[in-house]
Amino acid sequence: MSKKVAVILSGCGVYDGSEIYESVLTLLRLDQRGAQVQCFAPNAPQLHVIDHYRGEEMQESRNVLVEAARLARGNIKDVREGKVEDFDALILPGGFGAAKNLSDFAVSGANCTVQPDVLAFAQAFARAGKPVGLICIAPALAARIYGPGVVCTIGNDPDTAAALTKMGAQHENCAVDEIVVDTERKLVTTPAYMLAKSIGETAGGINKLVDRVLELA
Repeated sequence: MSKKVAVILSGCGVYDGSEIYESVLTLLRLDQRGAQVQCFAPNAPQLHVIDHYRGEEMQESRNVLVEAARLARGNIKDVREGKVEDFDALILPGGFGAAKNLSDFAVSGANCTVQPDVLAFAQAFARAGKPVGLICIAPALAARIYGPGVVCTIGNDPDTAAALTKMGAQHENCAVDEIVVDTERKLVTTPAYMLAKSIGETAGGINKLVDRVLELA
């Protein structure tokens, strides 16, 4: 029987939403493994909009759900509609949207909060003992989802790792093509573009993360 996996997106574009390669690689691997996938995103405004060509902030506003629908080819739902009993696992790709739209980690660091609808959905998976995968910078949410002692990785960046440690997480350094598994909590994390220099490097870790999440489910 195929596993049902919820994927939370945070917009569309590395600098202000979901990292596109990470998102597509996640969805591709889930499809290759025969999983049924439903994408979600919070129905909320982005922190800001970045011109990905010039790298500059644009004077306009966009909605996270509407932008994330680009990645999901329109097949996406408001995260408030998500019900943990409908799924076997949850995965969050990275990109600055995880630190700007799913949380305010990019602004508040260790004092960050998680978007309430995203936090409620993710914590439901934690309470149900269902596996969760957090990619790239998304492990910044781990301590808020699971509480102190959760084991995770963002790669080896000392400042980011220190912020996660201050939040109560136990950070482990990790190579780009590897994963860190908190077996007690069924949490799987991988650095992806926190370390990757190419889409191929990114794929190695994401494929392992998806495979392990499905195994734990």
